This record gives sequence, C-alpha cells and structure tokens, in this order.
Amino acid sequence: MGSSELQQPSTSSRWRDYWVVTKPRVTLLAVFTSFIGMLLVDTQLPPMSVIVGGCVGIALLAGASFAMNCLLEAAVDSRMKRTNWRPSAQGTLSTAQIVAFALVLGAIGSAVLIVTTNVLTWGLTLGTFFGYAFIYTLYLKPNTPQNIVIGGAAGAMPPILGWTAVANDVSAAPLLLFLIIFAWTPPHFWALALYRQEDYEKSGLPMLPVTHGRDFTLLHMLLYTFLLLAVSLLPVAIRMSGAIYGVAALVLGLRFIQLVWQLRKNYTDQKSRAVFRFSVTYLAVLFAALLLDHYLK
Repeated sequence: MGSSELQQPSTSSRWRDYWVVTKPRVTLLAVFTSFIGMLLVDTQLPPMSVIVGGCVGIALLAGASFAMNCLLEAAVDSRMKRTNWRPSAQGTLSTAQIVAFALVLGAIGSAVLIVTTNVLTWGLTLGTFFGYAFIYTLYLKPNTPQNIVIGGAAGAMPPILGWTAVANDVSAAPLLLFLIIFAWTPPHFWALALYRQEDYEKSGLPMLPVTHGRDFTLLHMLLYTFLLLAVSLLPVAIRMSGAIYGVAALVLGLRFIQLVWQLRKNYTDQKSRAVFRFSVTYLAVLFAALLLDHYLK
C-alpha cells in the first residue's frame, strides 16, 4: 500500500470537516433564537411543519454562510491558535469543495424555507447570511474596529426570521429581540477578544483591543452592558412581557454589569473568560425567561 493511500482522509473524517466549517455551535445559537421568535408570535404553538421547516432552513442557510466565512478567512484563521485547526485553514477541504458544499446547503435551505414558511422569511434569511458571509467578512471585519458592532446586526436577525416564519410580517416584538442581541454582541465578543488579544494581533484584524487598547475596550464593554440592561427591559415597558421576564432581565443585566465592572477594575484573562462564559448563559436564560413568561402570563 502506497503512502498516498495511507494519507487519504476517511469518509468520517471528511464529513467531520464539512460539519466543522458550518460552525455548529454558532448555528445552534441562531436556530435557538429563531425558535424563540417562532414561539412568541402567539400563545398557541405554530404548526410543527413551520417549526421544523423554519429551523432546518435557517440552520442550512446559516451553515452555508459560515462555510463561506471559513473559506474567505482561511488565511487569517491559519495565524490564530483559536482557529488554525479549522479544515479551511489547514487546507483539508479545497476551495471548490467548500463552495460546492455551501451552494448545496444554501439551495436546500432556500427550498425548505419557501415550501414550509414563506418568501419573506426566505428573503430575510438569505439576505442576513449573505451579508454575514460577504459584506461582514470581506469588508467590515478587516477594515474597522467597530466590525463586531456593525456586523452584530446579522447575528441579531434570527429572532426576526423565526417570527416571520410564523407571522409572515415584522412587528415591534421581534425588533426588540433584535435590539437585545445587537446590544449583547459587543460585550460578549470583546470579552473573547481581550483574552485572545495576542491571537488577534497576529491575525492582522483591527479588533478593538488591538487598535484602541484594553482600557478603551473595557469602557465600551461597560457602556454596552448598561445599554443592554435598558434594552432588555423594553419588552416589559411595552407590556410584551411581565414580571417573570422582568425580574430575570433585571437580575441578569445587573450581574453582567457587575462582572464587567470588576473586570475593568482588575483585569485578568481568567476574569475575561468568565465574562465571556456568563454572556452565553445570560442570553440563554434571558430568552428562556421570555418564553416562560409568554406562556404563563
């Protein structure tokens, strides 16, 4: 048996490579917040075909977008410890393979959304993830330290996509969910960028800690946590939600502020990791409380 045969990747290894470039954890977050958007339209559960079709279609289009993002950022990813293991960075998947994979996912996802939901949801989903894969990746991320703020709009869209899948319109409720995720994204991501600052310096990306320093970044993180607390209470202000959600939003928001305040007073990478981990928990618990409040009020 020749050495070239020994080096051929197994089928399971190749499928794992395809799975990795879809960024499954980020895709799962997008599907989760979309699912919440679906359930908030009414107190009655939407048709199962809409829930399943909407989640599957959004997941497939998100996966296609993230695959293209991995391809376009392969050179940058190869310089960072956090991402140099990705198949796109290591070259275990070729450009043609990733493009073909993304096109197949995008085509199937589009068909699923059109058949099971509506054209509005498909159009918004396609626009969201096209904007992330190309506008954010190619223009915003490498050119402005405010990349994560502006690009956060794409990450904040899934609740709107879930809402439109059921309601076929856009109203105040999903826009508030959009604003919550939009305000949450900067402190969430900058916490990661702070303890990975050396990585980002090597990457050449103009992340805020690299271009403006730690203190400036921590100040902006604190300001965004105050903004997040205010925005997260808007569903109560417009009577979209009640006491259960209101208490959860207040407690979670104050805890987020406290953690960032402590991080700013005495920075350590360990504390920054803790803020990042809490931010993930924050979003999951906040949306769970929103859903619980919706069905119990």
